[in-house]
Amino acid sequence: MKLVIEKGNLQRGLARLQAIVEKRNSMPILANVLLTASGGKKDGQLELAATDLEVGIRGQQTAEVEKVGALTVSARKFYDIVRELPDEAVHLEAKDSSFLELRCGRGRFSLAGADADEYPNLPEFSPGKLVRLQAAVLSQMIDRTMYSASVDETRYNLNGVYFEVIAEEEKIRMVATDGHRLALVDRTVAGSDLAGLASGVIIPRKGLAELKRLVDEDDADEVEIGFEANSGLARRGSVTLVMRLIEGEFPNYRQVIPNEIGRSFTVPSEPFTRALRRVALLSAERSRMIKLDLAEGSLTISSNNPDLGEAQEEIDFDYAGDPVSVGFNARYLLDALGALSAKEIRLGLRDGNTAAELRPTDDDDSVAVVMPMRL
Repeated sequence: MKLVIEKGNLQRGLARLQAIVEKRNSMPILANVLLTASGGKKDGQLELAATDLEVGIRGQQTAEVEKVGALTVSARKFYDIVRELPDEAVHLEAKDSSFLELRCGRGRFSLAGADADEYPNLPEFSPGKLVRLQAAVLSQMIDRTMYSASVDETRYNLNGVYFEVIAEEEKIRMVATDGHRLALVDRTVAGSDLAGLASGVIIPRKGLAELKRLVDEDDADEVEIGFEANSGLARRGSVTLVMRLIEGEFPNYRQVIPNEIGRSFTVPSEPFTRALRRVALLSAERSRMIKLDLAEGSLTISSNNPDLGEAQEEIDFDYAGDPVSVGFNARYLLDALGALSAKEIRLGLRDGNTAAELRPTDDDDSVAVVMPMRL
């Protein structure tokens, strides 16, 4: 393998892999990046690939290839070296004993590697149906749901986001829950043929995080996604992301969403969020419980910690219903408000013992549900 590549292109390609490479020592080679040079001086490409056996990514960068070949080296060290190089062409060449020689400007580095044959094969599959979606739409859907996915390894089927197609409405849906809260968002994708896209799959947190990075890249406009058996694929330009889906049954999330809202009121998000943060400073460290007292014309937020003290703050707003008191985990409310990122939130309650529903006033297709705590 021998080639020349622009430093900026190489750095972008390596940066994309850093969150995937395995940092544990169960299989040391998973901390490496697989480099594969193909083509020639005019049509050459350097493919950079990494996997942790659950999520994998590969991307091609334009290069002047003098000699084709493949090699695997430490992804972290290679990236650390490249990002410190001057903005000049980078010369890469495979040497004896699987060493990679890197030259740029007046610098020269020799990086120990391993034979490409030792690197695990990345999943190879082509879903029967790929659907093209707007990158910005996917990015927002991930933002509004992933925070609610469980991190409890014993609840494996909740360790991701449920993806569902509502073909008759030309919508896609993402749902996540950890048993204490739930997040749901629908988006219309008119013009896309959703009928062939697999529905009812659970995308793992790590795979979703990598998809989020992919759709948030500066030149991201559209992305193709598809599912087949227990694998998912996302493709944008020359970059392909593959992941193993979570096998299991997602709970009936529709039962969690309140179907009766006896009290509904609108609050400006920023003042509400700031008041929650302040009052939560004196909440119990384990439960993080705060109390909301809803009365005519005002909302009072309070907390009490026997070891530290107590806090109370009142917010004026337009409400004329019956008074009610309810307790919540402050972090769950703050996470929901941050994910919804709206100027105003419509908060709905039935009574002090049922879940609260939060919706942006400008988006009825996004909802966060937070379970109450016993006062």
